[in-house]
Amino acid sequence: MSRPRIVIVGAGFAGYRTAQILSRTARGRAEIVMLNPTDYFLYLPLLPQVAAGILEPRRVTVSLSGTLPEVKLVLGEAGRIDLDARQVHYTGPEGEGGTLSYDRLVLAAGSVNKLLPIPGVAEHAHGFRGLPEALYLRDHVTRQVELAAATDDPKRCASRCTFVVVGAGYTGTEVAAHGQLFTDAQVAKQPLRTGMRPRWILLDIAERVLPELDERLSRTADAVLRERGVDVRMGTSVKEATSDGVLLTDGEFVDTRTLVWCVGVRPDPLAESLGLPMERGRLLVDPHLQVPGRPEVFACGDAAAVPDLENPGSYTPMTAQHAWRQGKVCAHNIAASFGDGERQAYRHKDLGFVVDLGGAKAAANPLGVNLSGVAAGAVTRGYHLAAMPGNRVRVAADWLLDAVLPRQAVQLGLVRSWSVPLDTASPEVARVPGRPLGDTPSPGGAGPADPARNQPGGEPAKNQPGGEPAKNQPGGEPARNQPGGEPAKNQPGGEPARNQPGDEPAKGSPDAGGKPLAPPPGQPEPGPDVAPGPVRRTDRPSQGDA
Repeated sequence: MSRPRIVIVGAGFAGYRTAQILSRTARGRAEIVMLNPTDYFLYLPLLPQVAAGILEPRRVTVSLSGTLPEVKLVLGEAGRIDLDARQVHYTGPEGEGGTLSYDRLVLAAGSVNKLLPIPGVAEHAHGFRGLPEALYLRDHVTRQVELAAATDDPKRCASRCTFVVVGAGYTGTEVAAHGQLFTDAQVAKQPLRTGMRPRWILLDIAERVLPELDERLSRTADAVLRERGVDVRMGTSVKEATSDGVLLTDGEFVDTRTLVWCVGVRPDPLAESLGLPMERGRLLVDPHLQVPGRPEVFACGDAAAVPDLENPGSYTPMTAQHAWRQGKVCAHNIAASFGDGERQAYRHKDLGFVVDLGGAKAAANPLGVNLSGVAAGAVTRGYHLAAMPGNRVRVAADWLLDAVLPRQAVQLGLVRSWSVPLDTASPEVARVPGRPLGDTPSPGGAGPADPARNQPGGEPAKNQPGGEPAKNQPGGEPARNQPGGEPAKNQPGGEPARNQPGDEPAKGSPDAGGKPLAPPPGQPEPGPDVAPGPVRRTDRPSQGDA
């Protein structure tokens, strides 16, 4: 008799934990398959430290094959799930299609950047959900400081050294806190014009920083940010974003080349494509994490609306803590569905929260005890080391080196602005030049693939504009043949997002005569069906700081 197959879609906190527990429980009695676009689990809470140059990128990535040896890894993005046939159709990293049959299915696809139909948002903002976005931000911020130090124009210097972060939740607060330290360290070595220093602005329509946490933690974080020089503006939103800056709801226009969007997340659209009952974009499940009417289908993490048994009538929030613990319960319940043990309902009481504010500063309340300063910093880093499923020694070593050595503020240029669009269903994968849309065979083998999920170069993504060239990318970055997103409207699911700015798309950099540059010989003309990104460069640099 063949072994039953369990397919897990997604390797985030929920998916990884499910696979980890199942591999120990099954002991070879079941085939466990994980479908994920990358070969690593990303420890998201430390991503701001990657953007600030504290941690090397691989420190926050944990190898799936290295830590889950009993789990078969399939690289790809789920495109269509046939619930009746019990099959998952997917697209691989090079555009090839495939199909996985299953006896049990775990949907743990996670979440993507949240959007609002604010003018200019989708074109000009960059999110902070994946490793490519963190690497882009690190290069971009470094470049702005270097260009600001080299210019004689005070207005341009101030614009380049103004960094706007929208969303004062966990991610936005940590990005602003680490970012201010990062840029201050850079200008210490290459000073700006007299009287100028980097300026970080943190915006949110909420009344206070970290509105979802205890007010005492909020006050601690707010005090640290303001003491460090971050311009914290609560009750303020973005009315419009342009290539030159953002217009705020209070009427002020802020000149900036950097707009970081940390306003929250929405569930991966894959869940909505199933046609099952939803709750604000999340798949409805029972307390045992099973889909009603589909006992072979489980869902957990950000993709699932899990009843909060501690707060009847509500659902658990979309946090890493809940996703990690739901993964464990999901694994036990899958084993129980095969007769191994009994089902468990998901219950969880918060044991506290930690917010890393950079340096020795943090805000934490483990077991309800409010801490700040060095003590909170020690607890926060200890918590992260304990929570990481790998790379603990390497992370600790990077922290030690950062404490005694200056950071390496250099541009690697590995991720370009156009390769990390805000409106993407795969923030963990950088967009790359590749094949035209629509000519890839569908995973099911019938006709062309859905262009909403099969983006150029085999990158799985949804709702992306088809490679329209862009211009006026912020930050002096070369902006030839870069795609811009189109403003997203009525994005599904999740809570209402807040205050999201960004950059402006445009079409082809002009040459000195003001005419668009022709592509190099042998390279296709960019358009709606051709991915951007010159392979061979024969054109001249554009005018200006870029």
